[in-house]
Amino acid sequence: MANYKKGTYVLLIELPKSMNIQVGRLGRIKFHAGFYAYVGSALNGLEARIARHLREEKKLYWHIDYLLVHGRVRDVFYVEGNEKKECDIARNLAARFNSIKGFGSSDCDCESHLFYSADKRKLEEVATSCGLQSLSW
Repeated sequence: MANYKKGTYVLLIELPKSMNIQVGRLGRIKFHAGFYAYVGSALNGLEARIARHLREEKKLYWHIDYLLVHGRVRDVFYVEGNEKKECDIARNLAARFNSIKGFGSSDCDCESHLFYSADKRKLEEVATSCGLQSLSW
């Protein structure tokens, strides 16, 4: 995957224990232990955006940054392309999983771009059914 490529990605994040987390202007949110799928797009460099999410040291800017302070990315799925597909993927996830209202979706009309499951495999199944492939690192 070249850095200049555009695309959409899903981060699968494991949160080891339940906790309340302050998420920017969204406020304090109760997160349950388990797995979260975060859907995003990078139309100015897919590789750079994913690399930023994987870095431990970064300025807390996006909603996902606040969760990543406490959780660990376990897998990354992506699809290259010029189209912004994150809302389509978010709708697929929303049909099957609970979400955190307003998380990661302040620039669209989706209810959320973060979805919860106790079972990581179920999140993986939806990501692959949406045409995303797993990123090896």
